[in-house]
Amino acid sequence: MKLYSINAGHFKLDGGAMFGVVPKSIWAKLNPPDENNMCSWAMRCLLIEDNNHLILIDNGMGNKQGEKFFGYYYLHGNDTLEKSLSKYGFTKDDITDVFLTHLHFDHCGGSIEKINDKLVPAFKNATYWSNEKHWEWATHPNEREKASFLKENILPIKESGQLKFIETKQGIEFIQNIQVRFVSGHTESMMLPQIKYKNKTIVYMADLLPSVAHIPVPYIMAYDTRPLETLAEKKEFLREAQQNDYILFFEHDPLIECCNLQLTDRGIRSNETFLLKDIL
Repeated sequence: MKLYSINAGHFKLDGGAMFGVVPKSIWAKLNPPDENNMCSWAMRCLLIEDNNHLILIDNGMGNKQGEKFFGYYYLHGNDTLEKSLSKYGFTKDDITDVFLTHLHFDHCGGSIEKINDKLVPAFKNATYWSNEKHWEWATHPNEREKASFLKENILPIKESGQLKFIETKQGIEFIQNIQVRFVSGHTESMMLPQIKYKNKTIVYMADLLPSVAHIPVPYIMAYDTRPLETLAEKKEFLREAQQNDYILFFEHDPLIECCNLQLTDRGIRSNETFLLKDIL
């Protein structure tokens, strides 16, 4: 098995929304905002090469939206999904499986592209993986999350015939050495892959822990639909991860790809930070 960090670009979100009840005087030191209170965040995907599988976990927001959309989210930087894949000798046509942690636009927007005004799968040879509980949640969204679930990102996946569902069973095996952890505080049945790699466990954190700055238990996004459930899920996960020396892989941290954890007098915090490629 080989793992590759794939950067699909950077975008901006309101710092207050990203840190919830945490005061700006604290969070601004962790991710300094611009003059509009916006902080920059990565869209860091994970590519897994294993035997006949080339699995892409999440795929950023894509580029098919209009000027108004990008005026809200400020897609910036030189990284793109295509460039990042090309760096390792791959193209989108090589992807066999697209694993979608959840269907918010910054995680699945690259799934579908617009060609001659037609919405088609960006990964024409891939199976797209979600789960029935989350798919139902996303395709019949509540008013609070509706702006994050864009029909043009989601419905064409099913229409293509390339969609399959993973059974919503805690710890179910996706393929050998990859299990799925389900959490529902951020959104219903978000899927976190737990990967056995070089005798270590690497967990793709998606939006349970968007960044290293979100490790303290009360640091919970205002976007979460069930913040107290997120709090409980974080506590359970962090305890397990610290005790078992898991490596956390961050999707949204603008600078840090990975860390492990340590127990301090302030609770569980990050220990070493490092690049995915430096895991021995």
